[in-house]
Amino acid sequence: MKVVVIGGTGLIGSKVVSRLTEHGHEAVAAAPGTGVNTLTGEGLADALRGAAVVVDVSNSPSFEDEAVMEFFRTGTANILEAESEAGVTHHVALSVVGTDRLQESGYFRAKQVQEEQIRASGVPYSIVHATQFFEFAKGLADGLTEGDTVRLPAGRIQPVHSGDVAAAVARTSVGAPVNGVVEVAGPEAFPLEEFIRRGLAAENDPRKVVTDPRARYWGAELRETTLLPGPDAHIAETRFGDWLARQK
Repeated sequence: MKVVVIGGTGLIGSKVVSRLTEHGHEAVAAAPGTGVNTLTGEGLADALRGAAVVVDVSNSPSFEDEAVMEFFRTGTANILEAESEAGVTHHVALSVVGTDRLQESGYFRAKQVQEEQIRASGVPYSIVHATQFFEFAKGLADGLTEGDTVRLPAGRIQPVHSGDVAAAVARTSVGAPVNGVVEVAGPEAFPLEEFIRRGLAAENDPRKVVTDPRARYWGAELRETTLLPGPDAHIAETRFGDWLARQK
């Protein structure tokens, strides 16, 4: 089966391509570096020719409100149009647990628009909602740093290893469309502050980490459970502490 992976050279996409290839599928990495640009539509028709499934794990290079909205709205429209012309029978997209609860954030508003476009397209689909990746602890901290202090909102998080997300996306892509959402999360939930503090400590990063009731998560206010998955989520096996130990 031919599966085109949009964003197939990135953190998740490259792992999805590898897993699908290992299982005997024709997995094609589609990205600007391979001649496919979803914003302009360049290379999409050629890449999708003969494809049964399209997996979109691409992400905006900018998190500025207008830029991220343009990336997801225009890119998704172009992908869905090309899929319709190519006869693709399953669209799989990677999104984020809590997207609909984080609409104060420009990034999550754009992700919500992407999901709505997929639902309205008429192409059978599956949307995979993942919690925050282990690998993004430092990036999240960087965005919330003032001086030498990381100021975090209160709330709990259930982070997941990128490899486990890729496995869930690959598994979903070769199954029947669910025409709904599948959630994947790590096996442990703990305060956001603990997640960031442990991630930075593992890199000997000296920044102070505190919970600040005024802090926002990518511009959005958090509740205790905003970032947590529902009861039917697939729970991955990799534990955060074990992953951190392997990074040394």
